[in-house]
Amino acid sequence: MDTPWQHTTVLLNEAVEALCIQPDKTYVDATFGRGGHSRLILSKLSAQGRLIAFDKDPDAIVQAAQIQDARFAIRHEGFCELGNLPAQSVAGVLMDLGVSSPQIDNPARGFSFRNDGPLDMRMDPTRGQSVRDWLQEAELQQIAEVIRDYGEERFAVPIAKAIVARRQERGIPAGTLELAQLVAGAVKTREPGQDPATRTFQAFRIFINAELEELEQALKAALHVLEPGGRLAVISFHSLEDRIVKQFIAKHSREVFDRRAPFAPPKVMDLRALDRLKPSPEEVKANPRSRSAILRVAQRLPLPEAAT
Repeated sequence: MDTPWQHTTVLLNEAVEALCIQPDKTYVDATFGRGGHSRLILSKLSAQGRLIAFDKDPDAIVQAAQIQDARFAIRHEGFCELGNLPAQSVAGVLMDLGVSSPQIDNPARGFSFRNDGPLDMRMDPTRGQSVRDWLQEAELQQIAEVIRDYGEERFAVPIAKAIVARRQERGIPAGTLELAQLVAGAVKTREPGQDPATRTFQAFRIFINAELEELEQALKAALHVLEPGGRLAVISFHSLEDRIVKQFIAKHSREVFDRRAPFAPPKVMDLRALDRLKPSPEEVKANPRSRSAILRVAQRLPLPEAAT
């Protein structure tokens, strides 16, 4: 069913080109979203090629059902579950992190501080604890730590105190707009062009969905399922995500020497860092939400003999 909430795929061509599609191979779109990357990958595959997609969002699963293609399969799972695929069975893994525009723009999902909705923020609203349920029981220190660590918000403690005081007086805010107003009242200075609730909402969303923990698991899983020479392409939208991706690629791109055996050969590297790309000025102008995106690309080692 069509909805008024549209999604523009970020770094569409760049991300798919980074995979260096081989038409007869199998690929993974680890975050289907609204299927922009998946559809472009499918257009490059032969009849023997395959695409496996993952997504936790039931709305994304509905969108995926519209793709009537025998080469395509969707799994209603988080992308950390891609490790269940056979080892070295795929030629490329694409991850497009964060929240999609339809999730933000649909007030019923509770991600937006601009339109009123329930305090939910779950990627999969059929599972787990909502933000509202968590705020009902969380201690002040825990709320402050989440806002500080996942939102990089310097006013984390005043915001947490305001939330707890509101809870004690009248209960948790009824919806997202009321929470955003409460946060705005505790933020003393605002960054130009940014709503004062931005960092707090980001923090709650990341925490409630365990996004950073799942990303770490998914990166390890990708290393397990990629065949030699396979490509890993990851699009991140904030520094916490990008730092994890950058450090993961760097860690697995280094030769490791055993100090206990100084003359032994170093441990073989798992990855080779290939590229770091950002959206063009034209893309940012057309889709301002793309401005913070960073695409990192790496290749699984060792390479096939023919490619060495």
